[in-house]
Amino acid sequence: MTTAPTRTFTTPVGRIVGHRDGAVLRALGIPYARAERFRRPTPVPPFTGDFVADTPAPVPPQPSTPVLEELIHPIEAEVAEHCQALSVTVPADVRDDERLPVMVWIHGGSYVVGGGDIPIHDPRALVEEQRVVVVAVTYRLGVLGFLGDGERVPANLGLLDLVEALRWVHTNIAGFGGDPDAITLFGQSAGGDAIAHLMVAEGTAGLFRRVIVQSAPLGLSRRRARMNRAMSRTVGTVAPDAPLDEVLERQAAAERVALPYGLRGGMPFGTQYGHAPLPAERDLPDAWRRVAPHVEVLIGSGSDEAALYVPMIPGLAAVCRTRIGRALVRWLLVRPLTDVVYGRDARAFAVRHRAAGGRAVVYRLLRGVTVRPTGAVHMSDVPLLLGDRAAWAGSRFVPTRDWAAVERRGPGMRAIWAEFARTGRVTAPDDETLTFDRG
Repeated sequence: MTTAPTRTFTTPVGRIVGHRDGAVLRALGIPYARAERFRRPTPVPPFTGDFVADTPAPVPPQPSTPVLEELIHPIEAEVAEHCQALSVTVPADVRDDERLPVMVWIHGGSYVVGGGDIPIHDPRALVEEQRVVVVAVTYRLGVLGFLGDGERVPANLGLLDLVEALRWVHTNIAGFGGDPDAITLFGQSAGGDAIAHLMVAEGTAGLFRRVIVQSAPLGLSRRRARMNRAMSRTVGTVAPDAPLDEVLERQAAAERVALPYGLRGGMPFGTQYGHAPLPAERDLPDAWRRVAPHVEVLIGSGSDEAALYVPMIPGLAAVCRTRIGRALVRWLLVRPLTDVVYGRDARAFAVRHRAAGGRAVVYRLLRGVTVRPTGAVHMSDVPLLLGDRAAWAGSRFVPTRDWAAVERRGPGMRAIWAEFARTGRVTAPDDETLTFDRG
């Protein structure tokens, strides 16, 4: 059995031993914070010896998700409540004196599922092609990370995890060849929503320069206080040593209570305004205006995001079996719902950002990675940026017949994202995949 060559990175928190994996170096599962259940995170103290970073970050406790499990390959990963860890991927030939652009990936999953190091989020191609440093962050989810009443249990614990992760990255990334003054956050779905809120979170000023907000459900992020209070009452007081199965059962009960609250009930967990580190909801627009001159934004969504959820609606799957049925569902339901949840508020975000003195580019993803439904459904951008053939091809989301198109179009999209991370600009022309509004 051969051992992969290692490389030791010297950082302010100590020496971190990564390993070579082909054309990249990986330092996996580095702890950035620690927290007891329902408590705020605190930074991990410096390592007393070499930290061997050879194990991916665990995924946080999460429920099974039949819809997602039907779409992608099964994910085998360690599950751990103490999941606050990040992984760093750099070009294998990075020099000690280099200062490469840094891209911090914040995964999506409706604030209840996912993890930074699962195979579909592998940044190898992005790092290898574009010579950037990619950091993937794992943080608390669901009732353990995004509920809390602000009294018995702090709200926004998962967002506070992310703030600690960004502090860690800004302090330590130069030890990996990254530029702490050229950090870009990029994230999809709930990850994009988290990024929009990290822009105005207390304690994040100066920690990043640019953001890429992908398919964020900004249309669902406001007027959630009544729903969150009802969910908190349902969860009640959870013993610090309660088994995780019991915690997830209470989370499921809270989700059922949220259902009558309309579209917001479809993503019941999320950020809560007026609780650290976020301003009150009424103060949110002004907070975004204040940071606009200091953060450059690339924001957008797909043309048919909501089509991902069509199979979940009784009767619609049958309607979509015919060409006429698919067209009717697309134009009468999918497109309007996509705009309400993802498109309209993203455009408004960019308009406000520009008016306040910031730079914002709006993109629209036109083509997805599947044959049916047509258009760019929710999550269509992820295979074009992250993961490889083994992670995606042959799944229902990316059939084997479509992988060649993903390989053809992926490098162009990765180049656009990396150019924005380097310069804050998008110079690529509109094409079959993306269109842009540069303001």
